[in-house]
Amino acid sequence: MSELYVVATPIGNLSDMSARAIEILRQVDLIAAEDTRHSSRLLNHLNIKKPLLSYHDHNEAQQTENLLQKLQAGQTVALISDAGTPLISDPGYQLVKGAHEHSIKVIPVPGPCALITALSASGLPSDRFIFEGFLPAKQRARVACLEPLRAESRTLIFYESTHRIVASLADMATVFGADRQAVVARELTKTFETLRGDTLGALCEWVGGDLNQQKGEVVVLVRGVDELPQDEMRVEVDRVLRVLLEELPVKQAAQLAAKITGGKKNMLYQLALEMKQ
Repeated sequence: MSELYVVATPIGNLSDMSARAIEILRQVDLIAAEDTRHSSRLLNHLNIKKPLLSYHDHNEAQQTENLLQKLQAGQTVALISDAGTPLISDPGYQLVKGAHEHSIKVIPVPGPCALITALSASGLPSDRFIFEGFLPAKQRARVACLEPLRAESRTLIFYESTHRIVASLADMATVFGADRQAVVARELTKTFETLRGDTLGALCEWVGGDLNQQKGEVVVLVRGVDELPQDEMRVEVDRVLRVLLEELPVKQAAQLAAKITGGKKNMLYQLALEMKQ
């Protein structure tokens, strides 16, 4: 029976590779890797000799069909990304979706994940959180993504690239407020691992003033807002609804505003109708 294994790999420290993951990679017929050169180094370290197939954002559609054909022919395939758990801000969704559609068994092999690793050591509330992945590269689009999250009560988690970390922190401080608590987690499990918690304003100054903190893989965690007083909540609800009504019909705007603010859909629908009139 063909099987697709979704295998997590280390985000830095190679000792974090699980015994089960190593066993699976040794057993499968083929390994689909985001970057075959990068993954070859890991496999050589583990003394695993298996055929590697390149599977990344630019060839995902073509290789998905190719891999599904191999799976339907009875081969077993392991999907890995450059680091951490596949599909988390990495390619793989189409392959896993296609496998389910063709009744191919999908088996997760859990392991490291940067966002969970950062959250567990951040000191921020971890009972409820929201992962936003990578923010847009351009400032206007980045701010547009941050604005709806301003009243979010859950801990916010973002991935960020080294050449945008300073600009992104500055935009977060502008949108969320310079006094909002946050954590920068950089190079997790690696030699120069850094976790620093402070206000967004202070973190902007720290990262901006130290080039070393602008290198490597970065996770940014931002504390959610405490429950707003009723009058402030109404102001925030009005603001969010007005923005959404510029682009969406009343019903959709009310539904999305309810998700963003935590308000009741029926109440927001009536308020949206009044605004439209």
